Amino acid sequence: MLSLLLCVVSVALPRFIRADACEDLTLQETASVDQPTAFNCIYPLPTSGKVDATWYKYPSQIPIPKNTQSRIHQDRNWILFLPVKGEDSGIYQCHTNDTGICPRMQVNLTVFEKHWCGASGNSQLNVPHEYKQILQVGRDDILICHLNFPNNFYLDSVKWYKDCIEIEGERFISRGKKLLVKNVSVEDRGNYECQASLTHAKKQHTVFNSISVTVTEKVANGGRIPKIIYPKNNSIEVKLGSTLIVNCNITDTRDNTNPRCWRVNNTLVDDYYGESKRIQEGTENYTIFPEHIFYTVNITFLEVKMEDYGHPFMCHAGVSAAYFILKLPVPDFRAYLIGGLLILTGAVVSALCIYNIFKIDIVLWYRSSFHSAGPIEAVVNVIDENIRLCRRLVIIIDPDELSFDLLKNLSEEQIAVYSALIQDGIKVILIELGKVKDYTALPESIQYIKQKHGAIQWSGDLTEQSQCAKTEFWKKVRYRMPPKRWPPSPPVQLLKHTPFDLTASKWEARTGFTSPDGKNIIPRVVHS
Repeated sequence: MLSLLLCVVSVALPRFIRADACEDLTLQETASVDQPTAFNCIYPLPTSGKVDATWYKYPSQIPIPKNTQSRIHQDRNWILFLPVKGEDSGIYQCHTNDTGICPRMQVNLTVFEKHWCGASGNSQLNVPHEYKQILQVGRDDILICHLNFPNNFYLDSVKWYKDCIEIEGERFISRGKKLLVKNVSVEDRGNYECQASLTHAKKQHTVFNSISVTVTEKVANGGRIPKIIYPKNNSIEVKLGSTLIVNCNITDTRDNTNPRCWRVNNTLVDDYYGESKRIQEGTENYTIFPEHIFYTVNITFLEVKMEDYGHPFMCHAGVSAAYFILKLPVPDFRAYLIGGLLILTGAVVSALCIYNIFKIDIVLWYRSSFHSAGPIEAVVNVIDENIRLCRRLVIIIDPDELSFDLLKNLSEEQIAVYSALIQDGIKVILIELGKVKDYTALPESIQYIKQKHGAIQWSGDLTEQSQCAKTEFWKKVRYRMPPKRWPPSPPVQLLKHTPFDLTASKWEARTGFTSPDGKNIIPRVVHS
């Protein structure tokens, strides 16, 4: 029983505390008989998500019906009177399901009789005007027809009256719910009315609104000055050609209906861009609070052009004004730097890949296209000096005759190998006529050359095609040979070598050349 009691207290106590701390919000509203009227359960604003609201007429606990055919019905968070009647006066309460806000708001509605200029010729006004507005002398200013209805209501055919006479003339321009008054003068003060056609659920209604207008040459003092929350004379970065929407957020007192608009070059935006309509002023929205009204009116750029940069776009709310300026975004040099490094890295990797695949063809093409400079003049004194002039040492190995004692008695070849191994003066090209399985039978010098320089293996036959210089074997040989020297210099012939033919029927050479008859072996190293 104790646990049950604690549970009940824990559930009821927060509700009791919150009910005690959260007082009912009451709004005093008036409406004219036979006028469409609407109220929104909007305060406080919902903390998150969609809020379900239910309207009741106090003290009844029966919800207002949601049937659109009823004269009084609920549409989402709105309560609608289409139209309002004298017996509708009373208190209407709105309950929400949001636990983060006070659950109850109520509207104390007073319905009165009023004769409207647009409805009859009688100009009797039984009650004070619902709205007051101030116009400034000597400038273009705006009057607003305050009609608060859901977005699914269609409003058009707005007419304006002053002292029950329909307004005409070049100084007055009607656009939607706004009336532009050019070059305001003292004579423009007085009683104004606006009349509009309202369509909802295929039914048409006529709605009126009255405004008491005063004219001033000075800025009003006290709480009547509207406060522009945004913009704050700031700049906005935007890309050329993009779409942009900027909101002007304003707070104003409930009894002060100052006009709100966007201007450029002291001209209304809709007039300044009247032909292209590239930049337009949007619909005004507002939220009613107990002591003030929060307004939002936006300006839309369908396409930002170069001419818009550095140009102040002014938001006006009565005597208050604030602007913003568009500017081009600052270039992001980090993006350019990273992009450049990525491109450079990609180019280097691609070049290395291409070179590894086609390096032989590239080197051979380069040698044939760009001729090397001629050789340095040499003095022929000894064999060693002559050997030094050679640029390549070619050693040919026949795996079938590895028992032949290579380089045994030929001093020239021994000097050449010595120069290649010890002095590192000649580069060696090792050619295998077949697969050599074991190099241990060969001299250590040949083993070292194999380990250091590798070998090219003959893979052709005796056909004419295999002897072509464009085959893979001959490309590898040409790749390891030095480029041609241009112009050719007279050959230095200290050593006379017998020409050889790698296409002979059978190669028995271990290293060096075959004899002219192709039978006897001349064990000699080739150097060029």
